[in-house]
Amino acid sequence: MPKTTVVIPNYNGIEYIEGCLRTMPEDATVIVVDNGSVDGSAAVVTERFPQVKLIRFAQNKGFPAAVNAGIEAAETPYVFLLNNDTTIRPDTITELEKVLDADANVFSASAKMISMYHPELMDGAGDRYCLLGWAYARGKDRPVSAYTENCRIFSACAGAALYRTDVLREIGLFDENHFAYLEDLDVGYRAQILGYTNVFAANAVVFHAGSASSGSRHNAFKVSLSSQNSIYVAYKNMPLLQFLLNLPFLLLGVIVKFAFFCLKGLGMSYAKGFCRGIRLCFSGEGRARKVRFSAKNALRYVRIEGLLIADLGRLLLGRK
Repeated sequence: MPKTTVVIPNYNGIEYIEGCLRTMPEDATVIVVDNGSVDGSAAVVTERFPQVKLIRFAQNKGFPAAVNAGIEAAETPYVFLLNNDTTIRPDTITELEKVLDADANVFSASAKMISMYHPELMDGAGDRYCLLGWAYARGKDRPVSAYTENCRIFSACAGAALYRTDVLREIGLFDENHFAYLEDLDVGYRAQILGYTNVFAANAVVFHAGSASSGSRHNAFKVSLSSQNSIYVAYKNMPLLQFLLNLPFLLLGVIVKFAFFCLKGLGMSYAKGFCRGIRLCFSGEGRARKVRFSAKNALRYVRIEGLLIADLGRLLLGRK
């Protein structure tokens, strides 16, 4: 029996989905969850890949809802979440499994994501998260040759990451309030509160086109949702005391981001997203999803605070 189920969310991925599926190992168990595509990409899966299980939504429910449907349908110890605009090597899944097999305390293993169109450059080597409330891709646009060792990261990038299915069910699946962006940061954060770790798997290579669904690195859709979710992640995962201690840094992060996006003509999108995030935090749904503080996790919160400080230091020193 396979250890891993591959879960691929798809939304209008006609340009990429066939190429992605053709790189799957012959014995791989694959589930594609289609988010209401209208470009014929779901039909490509049905007609050309009959061995792949297809789950179809009538409308776009967002990334977390799609991957949650795949996770719930999986019957294996691990699930490999993979963007539709990627290709993998024959040993990618095996290399990810090695990392989780070696340490039962590891919740997720983030693949080595390489730019599909500039294969000498990294697309991401896991995610960092700092005191400013900023999440950023480790290694983005840096030379591939600089990322050859496994290491601890704040969270895995769910565009290409292996997760323990039982731990996902223990901590709760991906938060569908996010719709898109930072849901992987949130789930990695929650796992750390319970004492699990997240690791970058240097030998598990994935090639990523990037921004296939949203269209570009910076656009109104992405900026608005990222702004909303950034404040939501901090609110739901930090105990009150930690949140208040970090509040000056979080506010500074908001001000700097707002100024940055104003220069790009996206300031209003950022502001609207931030306001939605505040409302989400104080909504019944937001309060219900807040991680409840437990004294037994106190030392883990201290360790997480240390990671936030360390990742801010790396960012300021340009050491991604």
